[in-house]
Amino acid sequence: MPPTLKRLLIKLAWVVVVFFGITLISFWVIHLAPGSPTDLQTSLNPMVTPEARDRLEALYGLDQPIHIQYGQWISRLVRLDFGQSISGDQRLVWDKIVERLPLTFGMNVASLFLTLLITIPIGVASAWWRGSAFDKAMTVFVFLGFAMPGFWLALLLMQFFGIWWPVLPISGLVSLDHAQMDWFAQQLDYARHLALPIFIYTFGSLAGMSRYMRASMLEVLRQDYIMTARAKGLSTRVVIFRHALRNALMPVITILGLSIPGLIGGSVIIESIFALPGLGQLFYQAVMARDYPLIMGSLVLGAVLTLAGNLLADLGYGFADPRIRTGGRA
Repeated sequence: MPPTLKRLLIKLAWVVVVFFGITLISFWVIHLAPGSPTDLQTSLNPMVTPEARDRLEALYGLDQPIHIQYGQWISRLVRLDFGQSISGDQRLVWDKIVERLPLTFGMNVASLFLTLLITIPIGVASAWWRGSAFDKAMTVFVFLGFAMPGFWLALLLMQFFGIWWPVLPISGLVSLDHAQMDWFAQQLDYARHLALPIFIYTFGSLAGMSRYMRASMLEVLRQDYIMTARAKGLSTRVVIFRHALRNALMPVITILGLSIPGLIGGSVIIESIFALPGLGQLFYQAVMARDYPLIMGSLVLGAVLTLAGNLLADLGYGFADPRIRTGGRA
């Protein structure tokens, strides 16, 4: 069996085991939290009797022991049935997730693309001109983004671009007259509403990614084969892009893989601040309503993205480093 295929099969087996472990722990933890879905439906109604509360718990299956509830939930999950939401409109969980997924996924993919487009050149240039004015200026710039909390930066930009200099919308996904616009104006309206959230996502990611890229590039530039290439008189462009950059991308691949789960978790605060109907806002609303099926559906999606990110990062190593593809043989 080829080493790459063997590694992939072993990785997939571990992915399955870890996935079920994540779902088991998540299911147990959310049931430890105080409160119950029936509390929000009955606590504000003084006419609700204890018998009515018991009937609601029986309807949702909450009267069963937790291991029975988990067994019933996992049996539906293997059939790709996420169940029905308890709160709100009580629609199917999967339908609610699919409805919100494009917005969150699109914003984060755009942010990741912009982050890579900016941080790789910054990291390479800072490593090549180490200690220069450019390197010091970029260090200060990216760490400003690292030091600023996302919610604080969001409020600051909303104050500046929405109130003092009102050039960008600061709430919602579309304008009130969106339906009356032509196609081009509608796309521009989407872009104006998403400009600030995407900027915040990107600016907060610049520091970590560029510093990893700079440190990795510095380590690669100290290697003997780079010194040999420079001693042979190869141009700077050839040394950097043909010999150094590919090996320096390994830590970036790791960070990129670990960034995939943030498609949900990292969107909760920003989507709530800007009132964007994405997965982050949906997850926050589900937690507040103790909507167990919807919470578990969001957590399952997060677990899948986490494991997929690790798997893609592992496969990316193989593309970046041929020694991994050949099982360590040079």
